[in-house]
Amino acid sequence: MSQIHIALEGEIDWDGFRAAARRLLAQGVAPDEASWSTGTEADLFDSSAAGAPPAGDDGAHATVPAAFIDLCERVRLHREPSRFALMYRLLWRLQHEPALRHDPLDADVLRAQAMAKAVGRDLHKMRAFVRFRPVHDGQPEPLHVAWFEPEHHIVEANAPFFMRRFTHMRWAILTPRRSVRCDGTSLTFGPGAARSDAPPADAGEALWLTYYRHIFNPARLKLDQMRKEMPRRYWRNLPEAELISELTAHALPRTGRMVDAPATVPRRRIALLAMEDTVSRSTASKPLPSDPAKALAALRGATDRCRECPIGEHATQSVFGEGPVKARLMVVGEQPGDKEDLQGHPFVGPAGHLFDKAIEDLSWDRSQIYVTNAVKHFKYELRGQRRIHKTPTQREAAACLHWLESEIEQVQPQALIALGSTATRSLIGHAVPVLKARGTWLTGQHTLPVLVTVHPSALLRGDPALRDEAYRQWLEDLSQAARYMAGAARG
Repeated sequence: MSQIHIALEGEIDWDGFRAAARRLLAQGVAPDEASWSTGTEADLFDSSAAGAPPAGDDGAHATVPAAFIDLCERVRLHREPSRFALMYRLLWRLQHEPALRHDPLDADVLRAQAMAKAVGRDLHKMRAFVRFRPVHDGQPEPLHVAWFEPEHHIVEANAPFFMRRFTHMRWAILTPRRSVRCDGTSLTFGPGAARSDAPPADAGEALWLTYYRHIFNPARLKLDQMRKEMPRRYWRNLPEAELISELTAHALPRTGRMVDAPATVPRRRIALLAMEDTVSRSTASKPLPSDPAKALAALRGATDRCRECPIGEHATQSVFGEGPVKARLMVVGEQPGDKEDLQGHPFVGPAGHLFDKAIEDLSWDRSQIYVTNAVKHFKYELRGQRRIHKTPTQREAAACLHWLESEIEQVQPQALIALGSTATRSLIGHAVPVLKARGTWLTGQHTLPVLVTVHPSALLRGDPALRDEAYRQWLEDLSQAARYMAGAARG
């Protein structure tokens, strides 16, 4: 049989490939008897441009595993010119070699899986490294434009993600092979662009660089891991990349200065009480004032003297919860940090600042939320002269549980948010895999709904290159509690 040529209408013409592949199978065309090519792309802002599958889709419908369809939908996005030939060869072999689906070491299967994995990495990198700059084009709202250089044909596949993330915002992403524009409600695709078409740096970028310089923690720097997650080829399109060489070059001396710095001097230290004067679980069961505000004040004073576990002996002071009585929403973290221990207030350290930013971005009223921790004292270990956070044990968290239960009883929230595994275990009563359960509601020991998510400190410890995406996911988690804050605003 002579060679059959199939010309698809675009680099990722999925419908065209499926229709042509069905016809070829029905006609008995072997993989080496078919060749594949892709066509040109339409203008960026021409909404009438659209591809159509080849006519005469009257071939047999092949039966394939669902996983094969998912694999091909990724492989078609790869830049390798022979990708469609590989996909058709696998399709042909699945019909003629039934054992193929059970052979994980087949060369064609391994090659397709490697291509799909490369596309997946590229999709992730685009979401992490796209940086928008505003352009004023005469419209009431600016057009936010970004330049990106993907390895593969991923623009169409990633565009819905950016549309969901930047709801009602006008934006455009320019790449060498393909570009996309969003007017706030719909997407328009077109040809590639030149880097010179993207706008230059603006004043907002200088502010971002100042922020990036100040949050850079040299003690957490892992160069090999950073280069793995943020390869150098992406640096030229990242505003913060101009600081990387400088910051990494001075990381070791800065870390040394941090270690050599004198220890933080506590404002005050609660004296260790005699054994007969220590506060035990029975203290919390003593009658409390009928006024919830006065009852919380009494509990706050009692936690200062608590020695049911060793943490209280070494802390500067206890850090009790703060917020209004009858708050609809109570947020529970793990334990106070260094800043909280010194100041005596919850959520005032770096993680607390990130929490405040999230509350602001969600347009919630911070004064309407009661914030506290599952453990009331700061647990740490000394490294040189520095106090390093140490996770409380289950026994220590259990010893502190009755204080948290008393807070819930007095505040009487309608719902709780658990930040991290320690808070989740205290509220639910058993261990919960936070990364799997995040963004979902569980029922707490008090029958109250508990929204599970990660602790903000986990975002601060994560890869800086992925921090924007991690923060967005965290906001999505927290937003599940919006109905309670809406009720607080009306109340």
